[in-house]
Amino acid sequence: MGNQRSERVFSMPTRKLESVVSLRDIRVACKACSLKEICLPVGIDRDDLERLDSIIDRKHPLARGEHLFRVGDRFQSIYAVRSGSLKTYSTSEGGHEQVMGFQLPGELVGLDAISENQHPLAAKALETTSVCEIPFTDLESLSSQISGLQHQLLRVMSQEIRDDEQNMVILGQKSAEQRLAAFLISISNRFRRRGFSATQFNLSMSRSDIGNYLGLALETVSRLFTRFQNDGLLRVDRKHIELLDREKLCAYSGAHCSEQQPPQESSGQ
Repeated sequence: MGNQRSERVFSMPTRKLESVVSLRDIRVACKACSLKEICLPVGIDRDDLERLDSIIDRKHPLARGEHLFRVGDRFQSIYAVRSGSLKTYSTSEGGHEQVMGFQLPGELVGLDAISENQHPLAAKALETTSVCEIPFTDLESLSSQISGLQHQLLRVMSQEIRDDEQNMVILGQKSAEQRLAAFLISISNRFRRRGFSATQFNLSMSRSDIGNYLGLALETVSRLFTRFQNDGLLRVDRKHIELLDREKLCAYSGAHCSEQQPPQESSGQ
């Protein structure tokens, strides 16, 4: 994606300094992993981090088009996207595919399978994608033992629900132009939330997938990208997107444009 994730230090004021884990101190794969969304902001100590790391399976990368799981597969684990991206989708009896969402680095997939113990959607890699597999029974056990982990997991789930609610508003109340603008701002916010650039990123999903997700024809999506570029809102170079006037695009879309910036790196650790 062209943007390097910067190192950040997370600490808890009630912890002793020597027990706080920063990204620099982590010698296992968590130092570059999206699992920081679950554990690192909690400021867990080294022993707890090693316990968490011990249950994680860093799977071989998925090739583009390869499935992580399919509809009806038994639920055993949740997955954190380390790099690359996924799309989740359902398929109708007539074989029509409905895209339900896209998962980016730093995001979890598989949470919707917890209640029924099987996956209601399929997840497919949009590009070469690396994930961490976290067995759910082990995660449940650890979350009752590691202070703050359960709360952090619930916070991640809450964010997923919030994103879904915002997407319903986009699909139900906005024009075609507003839908695409709100989609781009949503992607921008999600990248920024995890430390990437909010104005330059790659859209790994096809224009057809975007249209499917937004309920728009492929021709409409292509036309709107051209219009936004002509209006000076963005620049498109194949899959690379540069938002030239993010605030104007925000205002036009009616999307949430002022999400909290990620914490800055501390120079004192």
